[in-house]
Amino acid sequence: MEDSILLVDDEEAFCRTLEKRLELMGYIVHTATCGRDALTVFRDIKPRIVLMDVTLPDINGLDLLIQMKREIPDTEVIVITGHADMELAVKSFQCDATDFVTKPLGRDNLDHALGRAAQKIFVRRQLQEYAENKAMREMVINELVNEDVLVIGADYRIMDINASMLSKLGVTREEVLGRLCYEITHRQSSPCSGEDHPCPLIQCFNTQKPSQTTHVHFDKENREIYYSISCYPIFENGQTTGAIELSRDITHEINNQKSLLQQSKLVSIGLLAAGVAHEINNPLTTILTTALLIKEDIDAENPMYKELGIIASETLRCRKIVTALLDFARQSKPIKKEHNLKELIDEVVLLTRKQAAFKDVSVESNCVKGLGSVQMDKGQLEQAVINLIMNGIDSTDSGGKVTVTARIGLDPRYAEIEIRDTGKGIPKEDLDKIFDPFYTNKKNGTGLGLAITSGIIAQHGGVIIVSSQPGEGSTFTIRLPLHQDIANDL
Repeated sequence: MEDSILLVDDEEAFCRTLEKRLELMGYIVHTATCGRDALTVFRDIKPRIVLMDVTLPDINGLDLLIQMKREIPDTEVIVITGHADMELAVKSFQCDATDFVTKPLGRDNLDHALGRAAQKIFVRRQLQEYAENKAMREMVINELVNEDVLVIGADYRIMDINASMLSKLGVTREEVLGRLCYEITHRQSSPCSGEDHPCPLIQCFNTQKPSQTTHVHFDKENREIYYSISCYPIFENGQTTGAIELSRDITHEINNQKSLLQQSKLVSIGLLAAGVAHEINNPLTTILTTALLIKEDIDAENPMYKELGIIASETLRCRKIVTALLDFARQSKPIKKEHNLKELIDEVVLLTRKQAAFKDVSVESNCVKGLGSVQMDKGQLEQAVINLIMNGIDSTDSGGKVTVTARIGLDPRYAEIEIRDTGKGIPKEDLDKIFDPFYTNKKNGTGLGLAITSGIIAQHGGVIIVSSQPGEGSTFTIRLPLHQDIANDL
């Protein structure tokens, strides 16, 4: 049914409210409060769009999503949840969810998700209608589709590619045509495989039906790009000769979700930290003072002398953590003004070079000409960049280097600050934890530096992304809007 939406949520009040909003938007809304009822309604009305909570009383929402997509692959499923985490967001996209939004649903978020679903439905119709017509197929991939498109033969060789994808990969059409698709998009020597990285082409060729999956590709600067991929078979004389692969870049959605989840953590922990820190400070001062006074009154040969020294030093360490907690809790709203980004980078590099020299580590800057100004709280942004440079210095051995680069991003509305070190790198399993408060791999660290940095960037309407390989160093990329009116588009 063209204008039907199936809404699945076990909170009846939420269902009623959202149902009214959707009806005002012109949709015919069907509701279900559990997975069993949802499947019954789904099979009866065959809706184009499903809005579904992942927490249901009788079934995991992702299992329900998989079942729906198995029965009607063209269904657009928008996952909604009040208990979001990064792993859930990625898994939802891997199960071919159209979008992932958190409660409460803002009007803009809902409109954006429904608009994307409608666009996917339109594009899919175009691709399916023209898949057997070569002339029309060329028009579709080059004119009607704004996403990344490959035409791939049954032997995995690229037959055609659109301009959008060429731009992201940083290659020419001549360099790509005839090459194996996995060489170009994944920089590997064999086809994709495995549960986490299945090959959509194999499924498409085997079933002769459309297939979907989620992959990680690499752009021309070797940065990860999350892609939602849909494959549509091409038939010639009744045989499957290739497929049209439509890839949607969902990196912004993933990064935006990371930012929202991180902000939620920071707000909650900040409130807790403020109360706890004040309560702990007084008894810590009493313990420290008493230990030092007793230590002054006894002989250095007394066995208790050394023990009292340990008590004092550990108490001082606790007080350092409490001070960091208070700094974390007092994060103030940025007061933004126009500041030259190159001048800021030059200042922080100058400030950190002396510290780096003690470890025989060099700190260099590389800013493009004509970078211009960014709306920022200069003090806060300096703190964030200094934190990242100092972390790079700490993780880099003697003779290593930390490079700070500033440039206009691929999207000219944004500026990027990149802090790259040649240090020991970060294990893959730790990458999603490093911005969590209290997570640290430093012997004397508090685990709040990167959490504070992440909070500053988020309050500037930006995002921070990290990529790293153990033994090869780490790269932190800050992406900031050049103007405040686009700060919420990230």
